[in-house]
Amino acid sequence: MTQAGTPRPSDVATLLVSCADRKGIVAALAQLLYGYGCNILDSDQHTDPAAGMFFQRIRFDLSELHTDRVALETGIKDVAERFSMSMRLSYENRKKKVAIFVSKYDHCLYDLLLRHRAGELVCDVAVVISNHEDLRAVAEQFGVPYRVFAKDQTNRAEQEQKELALLGELGVDLVVLARYMQILGAEFSERYPGRIINIHHSFLPAFMGGKPYHRAYERGVKLIGATAHYATSALDEGPIIEQDVVRASHRDSVDDLVRKGRDLEKLALARAVKWHLEDRILVYANKTVVFD
Repeated sequence: MTQAGTPRPSDVATLLVSCADRKGIVAALAQLLYGYGCNILDSDQHTDPAAGMFFQRIRFDLSELHTDRVALETGIKDVAERFSMSMRLSYENRKKKVAIFVSKYDHCLYDLLLRHRAGELVCDVAVVISNHEDLRAVAEQFGVPYRVFAKDQTNRAEQEQKELALLGELGVDLVVLARYMQILGAEFSERYPGRIINIHHSFLPAFMGGKPYHRAYERGVKLIGATAHYATSALDEGPIIEQDVVRASHRDSVDDLVRKGRDLEKLALARAVKWHLEDRILVYANKTVVFD
């Protein structure tokens, strides 16, 4: 414990579980942690009656653990097997390694790197990967390695293999598509299930194509939005993590709409990344539970 009574990151773990809903789950997990000398710091749970599913996030203090972490993990796995649970255990002092993919838009990249520098996003930014040279100076300004894998129709699969090899070499846990204007192949998304976060405007599917804000302007839209979601092989149809909107009016120009959209993209993406890093998200049935 610290002097103020706050547990040190090295003494804190987070457990996420999901399973079919039944009696005794909460009690079993609480008794298990108590039996090993763990102190629950906060706990949140959710039941989806329609799906018959139970979800829980438990953050707990390990500083008075009676045994070692291997024994604790074995005990948690035993309970998980008894209830046919999916479970994920993480330790707060083990920072996730993040790779940020970008093309030519810099607003989301700047925002993520600034938040990381300020300590708002607790992670290691291992690399910025792009298909263009344009944003190298931004990454270098923050001391982050910048790698370019230029792509066209003839080399896309080959370049993705090189990207995957680099991510594996760096031990990357999370890929953030910060306005990366390339489609990832199925193998890429399957390699990182639930670990690729994408951001885009919320005009889909009504306003598709390269100039959605122009088309929205022509239709006189009254709401601008942004959606952060986990990327899958189905492109923009992965589980939604966060969305945000702002009002628009007839007085707004195309530039106004673009500006508002970029502000929302930064906010929605940053929230989604933060929640993932803090192990607050569980995915099921192509949607998410995001714990407070």
